[in-house]
Amino acid sequence: MTGLTEAQVASFHENGYLVLPDYLSQTEINDVLTEANTLLHNFDLDTHPLTQFTTGDDDTTDHVGDDYFLESGDKIRFFFEKDAFSTSPDPTTGRATLLKPKNLAVNKIGHSLHTLSPPFKSISLNDRNAAIAKSLGFIDPRVLQSMLICKQPSIGGAVPSHQDSEFLYTDPPSAVGWWYALQDAGPGNGTLGMIKGSHKGAKGGHIKRRFVRKTGASGTEFIVNEGPALPKGMEEEKVSEPSEDDLEILEVKAGSLVLIHGNVLHKSEKNTSERSRYAYTFHVIEGTEGWEYDQRNWLQPPKGGFSKLYQ
Repeated sequence: MTGLTEAQVASFHENGYLVLPDYLSQTEINDVLTEANTLLHNFDLDTHPLTQFTTGDDDTTDHVGDDYFLESGDKIRFFFEKDAFSTSPDPTTGRATLLKPKNLAVNKIGHSLHTLSPPFKSISLNDRNAAIAKSLGFIDPRVLQSMLICKQPSIGGAVPSHQDSEFLYTDPPSAVGWWYALQDAGPGNGTLGMIKGSHKGAKGGHIKRRFVRKTGASGTEFIVNEGPALPKGMEEEKVSEPSEDDLEILEVKAGSLVLIHGNVLHKSEKNTSERSRYAYTFHVIEGTEGWEYDQRNWLQPPKGGFSKLYQ
């Protein structure tokens, strides 16, 4: 496995993302979609806490913060779309009422598909991805926070502009996202929107806030980042804030891999179409000495640590 070319590495560092078409074979796509559909149909709704997933950027809405979410780092758990529920609970049980079948109401499945699901593990912990990580300069890459993101037809929620290193902070920042399109993603069904170059110091790509566990209380919150805001080797320059003029709406075919720099701003719109937009994503951080994974991050390492990509 040869990893990325010099031109691909240069493009990633220039733009903050890189699209690799046809990265997955049709067999690999079919295998993970079959697994996804099995998981979505077979989980037990009666014992589920009906946890919804929200972004937490709305001051009137708490982010997912209960134990079901916070203890999902080494499990396979299911999180629902906010718009999948009736505004009134069931009068008999007092539980929220789904407006759609459960398999069409889930926002995402997470957060350890890469260790617990053989089809997802196969496309995560492999030599191809290890070669890419080496191309990007990783010494001891560790895989964490794997998710199937469903973007359900008509209700798949928007995700506002954010940086992945806000959620998986290392000192200094090191996160890179692996985002696989399992179905075609385009402007009509909530595809990725990337703000080109917004990861750079000159574009204001500093990590200014962090998503952490609350101290002395359950739940999560955003706090001001007081640690390093840029990865090692990234130059501090005169800052100019990124502009929406730099926004590129991606057209990504099924089987493509999108690499996403942890400091780049990216987002997606609500899926208003009748087409789902399944994507699988996980993140890689530097695990070697000199990069510290923060103990307040919402996701904490399982026993034995995060998965090594170099075996």
